[in-house]
Amino acid sequence: MTAPPAVGVAGGVLSTVGATPLVELTRIFPDSGFRTYAKLESHNPGGSIKDRAALNMLVDRVRSGALTPGKSVVVESSSGNLGIGLAQVCRYFGLRFVCVVDGRTNQQNIAVMRALGAEVEVVTECDQDTGEYLPVRLRRVRELVAGIPHAYCPDQYANPLNAGAHRQTMREIVDELDGRVDYLVCATSSCGTLRGCAEYVRERGLSTRIVAVDAVGSVIFGGTAGPRLIPGHGASVRPALFGADLADEVVHVDDLDCLVGCRALARREAILAGGSSGAVVSALDRIRPRVPAGSVCAVVLPDRGERYLDTIYNDDWAAAHFGDAADLWKDPSVEVAAC
Repeated sequence: MTAPPAVGVAGGVLSTVGATPLVELTRIFPDSGFRTYAKLESHNPGGSIKDRAALNMLVDRVRSGALTPGKSVVVESSSGNLGIGLAQVCRYFGLRFVCVVDGRTNQQNIAVMRALGAEVEVVTECDQDTGEYLPVRLRRVRELVAGIPHAYCPDQYANPLNAGAHRQTMREIVDELDGRVDYLVCATSSCGTLRGCAEYVRERGLSTRIVAVDAVGSVIFGGTAGPRLIPGHGASVRPALFGADLADEVVHVDDLDCLVGCRALARREAILAGGSSGAVVSALDRIRPRVPAGSVCAVVLPDRGERYLDTIYNDDWAAAHFGDAADLWKDPSVEVAAC
């Protein structure tokens, strides 16, 4: 029999957040000389790693009474996954939730949020100074919080509870690998995953090398803002959770890299993952020649791929944006094992 949750701690579906599987990838880099393990964050109930942050940023406020069912209103900016995580948490606790997204947000993500009772506002105009959506989303959140009684913004970009959730992510990885993780590769957006994992590693004196994956067109690590097709990683505004010392190495990947990484995961490992997962796989491929033989590498795969069926996994969409690129993810040397 499953033990009931502790007093004041979320039960029900929210009790399944975290403790996601860690699986070895044996086919993606078959001749690498090192071992690669993937943290499958798609197994969270809302389908992504953002479920961890959503729960961690709200549960104590619900427990303390700072957020009151039927009265309090949660307002946040999201490109999709955090919005789903917050929608689930708010629905469970009876909180009204308003999510501000933009024109790049996957329509399926919006549909999922609305199915969970969220009110979704779509920003359609870019910021005049930067040409990006995020500054407009953030301004709209501030307007809503100022205008809605009893409104609260978790502010994923600055909230230390976002990062705190991922100390547990890193702890799970380290525990499952018996304390040895030579490389951790993770995507960056709010910098919550990066900060939480890096702080866990440094506080415990682990020798893990932290590799941050950013998007070409993102400003997080000092790049120039530019257009991006695939949401989920990178940002046009540097988050307050950013720290220049959090990553030992930064790898920038573009939209094609994301596509190739996702298609390779699906084709070789039978893992259908989202765009930022493809970014992480491509980043590890980039540094592969420099990873010593015998190393243990962990990659965080943030979300599932069903929400990208009309884009990343759609051949017509891929051809329209990148031409005939299928040879980049097909590998005839990788055979499907017989049953």
